[in-house]
Amino acid sequence: MGALTARTHRWLDPLEAANNPGAFLVVENVSAAYTAGHLALRQFSCSVARGERVALLGANGSGKTTSLLVLAGALAAHAGTICMPDLALVQTSGALRAWRQRVGLVLADPDDQLIAPTVADDIAFGPRNMGLADADVSLRVGEAVEALGIEALLPRAIHRLSLGERKRVALAGVLALRPDVLLLDEPTTGLDRRGREGLRALLAARRRAGTTILIATHDTDFAWDWADRAIVLEAGRVIASATPAVVLTDRDVLDRAWLDRPAAAGKAAGS
Repeated sequence: MGALTARTHRWLDPLEAANNPGAFLVVENVSAAYTAGHLALRQFSCSVARGERVALLGANGSGKTTSLLVLAGALAAHAGTICMPDLALVQTSGALRAWRQRVGLVLADPDDQLIAPTVADDIAFGPRNMGLADADVSLRVGEAVEALGIEALLPRAIHRLSLGERKRVALAGVLALRPDVLLLDEPTTGLDRRGREGLRALLAARRRAGTTILIATHDTDFAWDWADRAIVLEAGRVIASATPAVVLTDRDVLDRAWLDRPAAAGKAAGS
């Protein structure tokens, strides 16, 4: 079977938009595998509104990272459809290039993403690869650097940065693309309190700008405070999708997915 079924060769049409009010990113019955015969994602479906904040939750191996890789076009699906109002994810070079300029992925390990010797060069890599003029590249780099407060890091070598600094640089490189959809894999891992608060502030600013954000995490406290919706995966399948207040107080779902009950959920129940 091809990377995606023939149904992927379309975008969100007016009828589908009417059936999915506010839909911006629509995923229908997507399955994916790293090796033949072993699906890591099974009939994954969701409809995400513009500006919505979605937490993808689950234990290690549940399909969180796989779902982000597929949504970013970094891993080809075996079946299903993924589209935005004016663009479909199709496994051709031109379509993938267009998709990846609209959908940005920040990996859990920044060392899997950072490729240039210096911070400035790494953040500029994406915009340059888009063929932008030097002035536009500089503008985008400046925006991303200012958003993350990492001006002092620009001349530094990547290999001399701390883990938290490398994570911010990797995020800046994606922000410089000005994506409509931002995908983050375990962004709070390795961050101290200051880093976590900085991340929250950045996500709030992206939300105000209308960016749609999906975060893969096992941090239920973060999901409770941040997300509009929580989607829980187990063995590559969605087992729950609702507000964090609903999903993260369901003991059966938490036990099945090996997730901790958020501390704030207990306080809410006792109030």
